[in-house]
Amino acid sequence: MIQKVNIIKSEILSDNWYTLKKITYEYVKKDGTTQIQSREAYDRGNGAVILLYSKEQKTIILTRQFRLPTFINGNSSGMLIEACAGLLDKDNPEDCIKRETEEETGYKVTDVRKIFEAYMSPGSVTEILYFFIAEYAASMKVHEGGGLEHEQENIEVLEIPVEQAMHMIDNGEIKDAKTIMLLQYIKLYQIL
Repeated sequence: MIQKVNIIKSEILSDNWYTLKKITYEYVKKDGTTQIQSREAYDRGNGAVILLYSKEQKTIILTRQFRLPTFINGNSSGMLIEACAGLLDKDNPEDCIKRETEEETGYKVTDVRKIFEAYMSPGSVTEILYFFIAEYAASMKVHEGGGLEHEQENIEVLEIPVEQAMHMIDNGEIKDAKTIMLLQYIKLYQIL
């Protein structure tokens, strides 16, 4: 357990899209010795993610969009199937996920349930992600979704049976960690 941390130096390496910092720090280890390390941390802000589900139809809503990091790491199309998500942008997590759900999927949800929060890549990214679930119905569809043009979003909305989604994890079609966590949650707690 780290008992004491002292930031010695913080320098901004990039602030182009988000902020990449190099932090030099010292901390007192469990045995009482002090160690100095340098690490880089990427601060993109905190976010929220939601899985929409229909108990009646046993379906879920996911999105598909191009993700450059997956492309440069071997995903030949760069397309990734994911649960709807977005950055908080100074909103609270619940308001954020309601806004993102409508923008990306076209569904206007009012009753969302926070189930947990998690750091998704704590070795290098500061982001904490707030996880939500919500039931949807056809009557909640207010537009086609797809994201916002000024945010350069080009999102395809997918409505698929939950059992098919679980199979898509097994066969590698769904590789997004937040989506896998949400799908496992609704199966574990028998929501669908």
